[in-house]
Amino acid sequence: MSKALDGIRVIDFTHDQAGPACTQTLAWLGADVIKIERPPNGDRARKLWYSDRADIDSYFFLLLNSNKRSVVLNLKTDEGKEIARRLIREADVVAENLGPGAMERLGLGYEAVKKLNPRAIYASIKGFGSYGPYSDFKCFEMIAQATSGGMSLTGFPDRPPVVTGVNVGDAGTGMHLTIAILAALVQRQRTGRGQLVEVAMQEAVLNITRVKFTPTLTNGRPLERMGNRSASGAYADLVRCAGGGPNDYVYLMLPPDNAEPFEALVDAIGRQDVRSDERFSTPPARARHSDDLTAVIEGWTMKHDKHEVMRALASRGIPCGAVLDTAEVLRDPHLRERGTVFDLEHPTRGRFSMIGCPLRLSDSPIETSRAPLFGEHTEDVLTTLAGYTADEVRRLRDTGVV
Repeated sequence: MSKALDGIRVIDFTHDQAGPACTQTLAWLGADVIKIERPPNGDRARKLWYSDRADIDSYFFLLLNSNKRSVVLNLKTDEGKEIARRLIREADVVAENLGPGAMERLGLGYEAVKKLNPRAIYASIKGFGSYGPYSDFKCFEMIAQATSGGMSLTGFPDRPPVVTGVNVGDAGTGMHLTIAILAALVQRQRTGRGQLVEVAMQEAVLNITRVKFTPTLTNGRPLERMGNRSASGAYADLVRCAGGGPNDYVYLMLPPDNAEPFEALVDAIGRQDVRSDERFSTPPARARHSDDLTAVIEGWTMKHDKHEVMRALASRGIPCGAVLDTAEVLRDPHLRERGTVFDLEHPTRGRFSMIGCPLRLSDSPIETSRAPLFGEHTEDVLTTLAGYTADEVRRLRDTGVV
C-alpha cells in the first residue's frame, strides 16, 4: 500500500530536535528524507544528552531520526556546495533550523534555493523568526518557553516559574512546521510554485499556550501560576495513591459543566455523605474548597495503587490519569497494543524501545525503520540522485568532500 507522502523528497539540513521532529514526521508519512550531515561528527544529537557510549549514536538521535537516509557532506568546500545544489534541484522540500544567517552564508538560503528549484518548499525554523527585534537571537527549548508566556504559567504561585518537561518549544515547533509544509505542498498543486514557510519557536509555543491568555484579555492582568489546579473553574488536583513514590499520583478533574463525574466519584469512593456537604455542593464550591475535597478523595485513593485508581475511576467516566514515569510509559500495555511504543533492532544499539508515530491514517499505514548510521547512504544518494559515478564518489571521499 502506498504512503501518504510517497514521491516527496526532502533535503534535510536540520539538527538537534525541532527540525528533525518535523522531518521525521514527513518521513513517517512516506517522504524520502535525506539528512545532510557535516563531517566529522554529523548532527550533534548523535552525541547529545545521556550519550552513554562515545562510539555509538545516542538514544536522543535514534528517537528523532527514524525513516531517514544520511549523507555526509562538507559544505565548507565548493564541491560540497555543488552536491547540495544538485540534491536541492531534485527536492520537493528543503528544511533547515540552523542559526540566524547560516544557510545564507553557505549560499543555500531561500533566494538561492528559489533560483535553483522554484517548486521547492523552503522550510525554516528560527528561534524568533527571520525579522523583528529578536531575530538575531539564538533560542533553545527553555528560552521559547520563557518568552512565550508558557513558563510564567508553570509551577506554583509561591515559587519561581518552572520549565515544563514536555518539549513544546522544540517538538511543538517541529509539528507546526510540518503543518506549514503540508499546506504549501497542497498549494503547489494549484500554483506550481514553491514558497518559504517559517515557524518561530517563540510563536509556536505561544500558539499552544494561547487559551491561557483568556483571563488577561478579560481583565488586563497577568495570569498567575496555579500549580495543579485548573483555570477553568473545575476541581482539578493530583491525588496521592498507595506506594508513596515520587509519581504515585493520579490527576483528577471534575468538569464545571457536568455533574455526572462528581456523582460517579462519590459512589466510587463510598462517600455518599459528600453530596450533602455545602463545601462540595456546586462546581464553584468544589473549586474553592479543593484542598478539603482532595483530602476526602485521598482517604480512598491512598489505599490503592495509581493503576487501580485510574481503572476504577476512568471506567466510571471520571476524567483522570495515573502519573506514569518514563520507564512505565515504555512498558505501558495500552501504548504497546497500539504500536506507539515497540521494540526496534539497531546494528549498534541492538534492540531498544522506540517511540513511534502518533498519527493514524487508514489508507497509509505508518511503519518505523531505524535511524541511519552516520553517512550510511552517501554513495547511494550521490550516484542515484546527484549524478556521480562510484569512482567520483571515491574521489570525493578521498578529498574529504563527503
